[in-house]
Amino acid sequence: MKVLRVRHSLLTIVGWMLLFWLTWGLAVWSNQTASGLVLTYPPLSHVTIADRIFLIGTAPPQGNVTVNGQPISRNAAGHFAPSFPLQVGENRFVLEYQDQTITTVVTRRSTSSAVPTGQVFSQDSLTPAVDVGHLPGEWVCLRAIAAPQTKVLARLGGETILLQPLPTQAKLPDNAAVLMDQNQPQAIAATAYQGCTRFTQPGNLGQPEYEFTFKGQTLRQTAPGQVKILAPSDLRVGQVAVPAGVARTGPSTDYARLTPLPQGVMAAITGYEGEWVRLDYGGWIRQTELTIRSAAAPPRSIIRSVRAYQRSNATEIIFPLQVPVPLQVQQGKDEFILTLYNTLAQTDIIRLDDDPVIARLDWQPILPDQVQYIFRLKSGQQWGYQLRYEGTSLVLRLRHPPSLTDSAQPLAGSKILLDPGHGGSEDLGARGPTGYPEKAVTLALAQLLQTELAQRGAAVVMTRTADVDVGLAERVALIEQTQPTLTLSLHYNALPDSGDALGTQGVGIFWYHPQAHGLAIFLHHYLVQTLKRPSYGVYWNNLALTRPAIAPSVLLELGFMINPDEYEWIVNPKEQRRLAQAIAAGVTQWLQKQPLKFSAKAG
Repeated sequence: MKVLRVRHSLLTIVGWMLLFWLTWGLAVWSNQTASGLVLTYPPLSHVTIADRIFLIGTAPPQGNVTVNGQPISRNAAGHFAPSFPLQVGENRFVLEYQDQTITTVVTRRSTSSAVPTGQVFSQDSLTPAVDVGHLPGEWVCLRAIAAPQTKVLARLGGETILLQPLPTQAKLPDNAAVLMDQNQPQAIAATAYQGCTRFTQPGNLGQPEYEFTFKGQTLRQTAPGQVKILAPSDLRVGQVAVPAGVARTGPSTDYARLTPLPQGVMAAITGYEGEWVRLDYGGWIRQTELTIRSAAAPPRSIIRSVRAYQRSNATEIIFPLQVPVPLQVQQGKDEFILTLYNTLAQTDIIRLDDDPVIARLDWQPILPDQVQYIFRLKSGQQWGYQLRYEGTSLVLRLRHPPSLTDSAQPLAGSKILLDPGHGGSEDLGARGPTGYPEKAVTLALAQLLQTELAQRGAAVVMTRTADVDVGLAERVALIEQTQPTLTLSLHYNALPDSGDALGTQGVGIFWYHPQAHGLAIFLHHYLVQTLKRPSYGVYWNNLALTRPAIAPSVLLELGFMINPDEYEWIVNPKEQRRLAQAIAAGVTQWLQKQPLKFSAKAG
């Protein structure tokens, strides 16, 4: 990984040299693939849960390409991307072009939660699937899927629990379904049974034993996980042992992220499910991110005075605490809200002088044990923040607006991080009909964009400058280390198997923190209008390269590699130059619309 801060004369030379070699490599790749039939996707043996599949590939424009004997449509360059329905089980597709044949077998797995044919209940549906722990008095709910008209009982901790059929519930598709406008709830035919009870005494209750009675036949099955009622006297405290603990709303990665917990945060453990533990403020975190020990009492703190300090390019607010407590951040258009949990206020004095970003600080206790700080901001645009514990004091760092140099170069004084997506032998990214990989196009674009930004005076940081593997954690660490004005992660798009590769094109931009929303909206509209490209839309998305809070960070999906026509636009060197120029111009215009600081040109 290299960080480049090269002035524009050298950048221009390097950029054009790289453009030459990448363009030459593209021509060689195209010549190699143009001689015959190519199937880029799916692989020759592929497993999916989708109800359809697209076939991405190419062949010389002359003649027909057939799939299972039927001709398919292709564009002028010979590329194709038809979709076909899938039956559960094996689906064989035979592609033919002149004397060439390619066969791919796509196996569709069923995701139905219905009871398997010939069985009374679905064995995989019994809960808990992993060991779980609850506090005394909490609801313990057991659930199973069984055939209609089945009597379902469960025995646990000496109690017999009757499970009742639940009202019909719709099945929600995966989050990615919204990318294809397929996120509507779906009706399900399975019958789910559930029963709940409470246990007031601590102890290990063991594995629930289920009993199913159907048409005079009784079957019994034990759930995989054990249920334990935790003893309040056996208090366990978890302390975050990693730089940023990943807290979620529930016990798996399916649940939404909460504000990361800085290293050192301490909280009582109030439950567990498999490898996940619940902390007393409500968030769930993996056990592997904690140091767990016994304690006499749950961690609690009071807070008294608070003070703000103006540092170089940021304001730091210090919250002296007795122990590092959990927290949550909310960003609004003109406000930044920090909530401290397990904290009681004894506050009488807060010092906040006139500040470049903060107009006023309001605070309020929220009973029984929370304190909320509301920073009223002078601008609707926020420039990034950091949270850390120094000992037991929480330090909140709010970045000031960029200080641009008053010169003929509009971006002088700014620092922009470019992240060419993917890279290396294992991470090709999406591939177009010829097999040309996304990783090569993102690097070519990043080098062109680097030149454009540098010519406007920006210092440019690159996460990679060659075809090398750079992990997501390394890319994020570079953002945290360099603290750029903006971060742009450059990508080209594809779709899940059920998508419409032929009918989907356009520019899409993704953001996570509200401070990046305005940039995402502006850049999207600017690129669509300037380049006359289709719009794929603007999305809030929980992505590794949109999550860094230290700077407004967006991820650009600049077109679909799998769309035959858009692919031709993507790999066109002339259009790549136009795209780089448009992104640089859009960034410049957006920054010029913000209330910035300007300093005199040095020298």
